[in-house]
Amino acid sequence: MPSKIRVLIVDDSALMRQVLGTLLARDPGIEVVGSAPDPYVAREKIRQLNPDVLTLDVEMPRMDGLAFLEKLMLARPMPVVMVSSLTDAGCATTLRALELGAVDFVTKPKLDLRERLPEVAQEVIEKVKAAAMARIRRPTPAAPTAAGPRRAPAALAQSTDQVIAVGASTGGTEALKDFLAALPADCPGVAVVQHMPERFTRAFADRLDGLCTIRVKEAEEGDRILTGHALIAPGGYHMRIMREGGTYLVRLADDPPVNRHRPSVDVLFESCARHVGANAVGMIMTGMGDDGARGLLAMRGAGARTLAQDEATCVVFGMPRVAIEMGAAEQVLPLSRLAEAAIALVRTRHRGVQAKGPGPEAGRPEARGMDHGG
Repeated sequence: MPSKIRVLIVDDSALMRQVLGTLLARDPGIEVVGSAPDPYVAREKIRQLNPDVLTLDVEMPRMDGLAFLEKLMLARPMPVVMVSSLTDAGCATTLRALELGAVDFVTKPKLDLRERLPEVAQEVIEKVKAAAMARIRRPTPAAPTAAGPRRAPAALAQSTDQVIAVGASTGGTEALKDFLAALPADCPGVAVVQHMPERFTRAFADRLDGLCTIRVKEAEEGDRILTGHALIAPGGYHMRIMREGGTYLVRLADDPPVNRHRPSVDVLFESCARHVGANAVGMIMTGMGDDGARGLLAMRGAGARTLAQDEATCVVFGMPRVAIEMGAAEQVLPLSRLAEAAIALVRTRHRGVQAKGPGPEAGRPEARGMDHGG
């Protein structure tokens, strides 16, 4: 019988420690081995109890969660799930924690959990389990120059005739940062779904906009997809790509979650298959679950070129693995090669070379140009 995932809860609120302990105890595969009210007590309990996963409050007295996380990832790297508040300060701090090496985050459950208890419990349990299996990523913060990234004025941007559609989940904030920062200023328009709650997506887009050569913003209803621009689906809304005349634009909707997510990667990809077809490149990146796999397969069937991040560079090899197993990914590449590959594919299309759809040999790695990178 496999051993249970051992979790240490670090939070200055006794009530929140109790709530998280109760939620995690609902799963027989998880054991809460202890709790700590601050990082100083946590440090000693980590030594004594040797937990597999840490849940860490962002805002604590004596030493805040960020300072402790930074010290922890240098001295004893381990899977950490941050527990964050839905405030502007909480969003910014949580994004910084992900840069420092935290695997994922959950928003603080409201104290009245009676109606949402099953949903909240499922999220906390899934993220702790994913963290236990995750590859710990060393922090590689990117800093803009003093003058900021160099890019063309927004007024010069043109409607794109091609679209790069990207989906990610656990580990995706840092993977997307690396990918988008590597894109040139004249790249086709990019549409991104990253599983993330509302308010966090705006802070995430603003942070990326300060680091990338291309412009990045949280999508709004009716936004046109422009060259040198990336649109991030807002938390709580599905994002679809539509075509009106010679322009691609986004439509947002709060219809029910798909694959338990809103925004859903499948929703974005299926709209690209329907409305963008062979003028799209689809890419699925690190994340738990299977959201996006079917949509990527639909994109490939519609003539789009498709990419998946390889196992060696994923924090959690869930979404890409399912897509690869379904034959949805034309190429499987390490994170460092995804931007270059996407640009090469759109330039090939621009030169009028007709891309091949999945044929009888498409399932074989050598036919798909697979590069597992380890």
